Amino acid sequence: MSLLILAIVVLILIIAGAAYYIFHQKAQMDDIVMGYELEKEILADESHEMVSWYDEKKYELSNDSLIAQLTTEQAKVQRLQEELRTVRATDTRRINELKKELETLRTIMRSYVIQIDSLDQANKRLQKEKQEAVNSYRRASTQAANLQKEKEQLTERVTLASRLDATDIQVKAVNSKGKVAKKIKQMQQFVVSFKITKNITAPVGEKIVYVRIMKPDDDVLVKSRADVFPFEDKEINYSMKRIIEYDGEETAVTLYWDIEEFLSPGEYRVDIFADGNHIGRRTFSLEG
Repeated sequence: MSLLILAIVVLILIIAGAAYYIFHQKAQMDDIVMGYELEKEILADESHEMVSWYDEKKYELSNDSLIAQLTTEQAKVQRLQEELRTVRATDTRRINELKKELETLRTIMRSYVIQIDSLDQANKRLQKEKQEAVNSYRRASTQAANLQKEKEQLTERVTLASRLDATDIQVKAVNSKGKVAKKIKQMQQFVVSFKITKNITAPVGEKIVYVRIMKPDDDVLVKSRADVFPFEDKEINYSMKRIIEYDGEETAVTLYWDIEEFLSPGEYRVDIFADGNHIGRRTFSLEG
């Protein structure tokens, strides 16, 4: 009887030891499986980050050849990522293989990181050089515009300085005897006299002087409507003209207008032109 009890006790101890061993082995196996699951998740996260990096860089780049290379490498990572989703955590051999493949793909990605960074730095240098060139061009354009403006201003000053000027403008209405007439009905002729002032900067030589006599109604006294001359991009009528020889010194000019038309009382105006410029004006009144 005592041997039977001893045998039962020994059997219970053996069963308890075996149960403990099995439980301990299962716990270790669970820990190992959990470790591989964790590693699998880490690999999946890394592959996801790599795919996202490729997406980001393809969007930023404009180099078609480089984009095509990135697309090819991204596709490799995506295939590995898909296999990571389906592989069992207990398939340690395949997980280790995928881990090595991912490390290879990561090394390739690092080379692209360096290449893209180098291209980015080169692009920034080019952008800087371009901006400097644009700034230089703008400065040169501004300088050229200023020089052109100064040239135009100088030309304008020279032009103004070289313009002729008519002074001491006198208008007399005379009768048939050359005497000053006070009444319109006695007037036979207008005598317009003036002096072109001395100007050493003005071009010398032959010049045509035009005189316009304007009536109170702003009509021009003319012998023919075909008597015109150019002024400010238009052709306008003149009453009289005289060709003179100008040598830069003061020059006296006198012109005569034979009165053959009806004249009304009022204020008349004489305008004088030369070299395309208006060089003098004088108003006078006639009494009826």
